[in-house]
Amino acid sequence: MLSDYEDRNSFAGKVLGLKIGMDCVYTAAPQTNQEIKMDFALFSHIPWPEEFTPKGLYTDLTEQATAGEELGFKAIWLAEHHFTRYGLGASSLIIASNIAARTERIRLGTAVLIPPLHHPVRLAEDTATLDVLSDGRLDVGFGRGAASSEYANFGIDHAESQARYRETIEMVEALWTNRDYTFEGEYHTVKHINLVPTPLQDPHPPVYVAATRSVESLDFVASTGRRLIVGVVLNTDDAVDLMQRFLEQSKQAGHEVGAADVPFFRYFYVAETEEQAHREAREALNWTLDLNTWRREFSVGSEVYQPMAEYLSRRTELPPSYEYLAENRAFIGSPDQCAAKIQALHDAGVRYFGCNFAFGGLDQGKQLKSMELFAKEVMPRFA
Repeated sequence: MLSDYEDRNSFAGKVLGLKIGMDCVYTAAPQTNQEIKMDFALFSHIPWPEEFTPKGLYTDLTEQATAGEELGFKAIWLAEHHFTRYGLGASSLIIASNIAARTERIRLGTAVLIPPLHHPVRLAEDTATLDVLSDGRLDVGFGRGAASSEYANFGIDHAESQARYRETIEMVEALWTNRDYTFEGEYHTVKHINLVPTPLQDPHPPVYVAATRSVESLDFVASTGRRLIVGVVLNTDDAVDLMQRFLEQSKQAGHEVGAADVPFFRYFYVAETEEQAHREAREALNWTLDLNTWRREFSVGSEVYQPMAEYLSRRTELPPSYEYLAENRAFIGSPDQCAAKIQALHDAGVRYFGCNFAFGGLDQGKQLKSMELFAKEVMPRFA
């Protein structure tokens, strides 16, 4: 069965008549010229299937980042997750710092940090330090997160997440830019704080905020002039609609935020043929679907030290099928097919596309080969 956010009768599909697939039909955004330039990025939850070790996966991620820099990807974005094999990004700023030390140009993004799980002063210090160490390559993305167990294990009421994450974001930005900062909020009070160090980027690293179906979250991002992150959890037609509504609301609020400021992420795998791409991606994407369904069973604790085979033998809730995600939330196919789907996104207004090659323990060699094929056969069409 489908969860509420995976409802196949999506708002955009019903109202706008959008269709996602290899024929790639979208509602086109107004075009001002014929240029097709786009930026491309990498994204990873750092998934942890049972047969892998954290050390090996962190090493693989670093190799993906260094290869991505050489192949021309603009950034690598890392997700924060806790207490789950869904992702090893509990300390994503430390992971990004390791990547920063081994690269020179690729930007380092957080998609996302979960502000309610951090003290704002510590978060401001750590992000500012990473910005300095990386020579000003940090992009800071925030979001509320989805798993109630993450909040429960930190002793934080998930019902407070909206208010906590707004307060923390605003405090972090203020700490980055103000001397002798004093603030009394609902959850945090600080007096006469001088942040050391301050960020290298002036006035501070770009700030992004993730939103999905929450009107409240979208209004917060658009009304404040921050940038939107479009994650992999929405079907592509819904994600396009979200981006278009954000850009319009941001413009109406008087902010100059463009499509090039909105990273748009999809599960992604390209191979020489469509058959090969689906054959190689299927098991890894199915693991992602199974794990994501499983971890939602936990309001406290987690699935980390339980065998997935036992869960699969007793589960009563089925995730969406591989075919459904391949059609609606992933770009999987030959170079021509993937380029056609990206072109359709471009026609709908997307200018910054992020590829999640690293899903479900997909073999490192296959990931790197897919990245190389993408850089050789697809990226040049949008240069």
